[in-house]
Amino acid sequence: MSNLVVTIPANPPERLDKALALAVPEAAALSRSRLAQLIADGAVSGPDGVVRNGKARVAEGQDYLIHVPDPEPVETRPEAIPLVIVHEDDDLIVIDKPAGMVVHPAPGSPNGTLVNALLAHCGDTLSGIGGEKRPGIVHRIDKDTSGLLVVAKSDRAHHRLAAQFEAHTAQRRYLALAHGVIDGADARLRGTPGVSFEDGAVLKITSRLTRHATDRQRQAVYFDKGRHAVTRARMLERFGTPPVAMLVECRLETGRTHQIRVHMAHAGLGLIGDPVYGGARRASAKALGAAAEAVSVFPRQALHAAHLGFDHPVTGESLSFDSPLPADMQALLDALRLTGT
Repeated sequence: MSNLVVTIPANPPERLDKALALAVPEAAALSRSRLAQLIADGAVSGPDGVVRNGKARVAEGQDYLIHVPDPEPVETRPEAIPLVIVHEDDDLIVIDKPAGMVVHPAPGSPNGTLVNALLAHCGDTLSGIGGEKRPGIVHRIDKDTSGLLVVAKSDRAHHRLAAQFEAHTAQRRYLALAHGVIDGADARLRGTPGVSFEDGAVLKITSRLTRHATDRQRQAVYFDKGRHAVTRARMLERFGTPPVAMLVECRLETGRTHQIRVHMAHAGLGLIGDPVYGGARRASAKALGAAAEAVSVFPRQALHAAHLGFDHPVTGESLSFDSPLPADMQALLDALRLTGT
């Protein structure tokens, strides 16, 4: 348990929770939501004693005592699962996640997740996130997507990293193998709602995304509801005679659930191996030759989080990380390259 005295500054917001969020020292790493919970728990005292109402009025110069409890252990069990660690310091850890690993425990995946592995690896170096002794998941990648993600080990890192992802200043680039090719002269592609082209033959897909109306496990493209989403895609190589597949670089402006997979499928460029959004599209043996079989049996969405860049949340240093294609995607790419372009 630690105690923190906060003095309400000049011209404060009228509400206690907002005023404390403004006045609390940055080093304390207490978000407004965390402060609201502490107030509700009776951990904040003012001039008239304990305050449990976050909407209580405040005045300049008032002192408030905040009792910050030590982080509590979480119920998730630590598991000694090997990790590929790209970078680690006191505040964060960057992992190169393999395909097949779930990031966070859920009813269908209570163990064997990245969080289970991080609890074992980090141990006592976790300083606590939101009052719990756990790693701070700032962003996620799907179970069967491989590649880079950063996880916070401290509250201060968690808040500042989350702010970068919210402001879209973190850089994320993915490599994917997809059906079809990006062609600026393709009338079908140009006529697809939300699809446009930018300089450098970059395909831009803009829409809103939310849960599918009938299949709650899927996301769907809408233009009148859901969360704003923007994906940019640039073809790096094309394969087949005629070209029917490509290696593509996708850049996220926003980071919504399944965003790349949904947007590429919407543009008619579904990812190879995607069991949810790839549809029943079959590889053309005539166009791809022997590589058609490798495409047809690829067991997961061919998507890899290849680049991650952000400013260190504590030091401000610009950090940049790259991950090579995993063996399964590299083998598929090699097979496609043998078809010619």
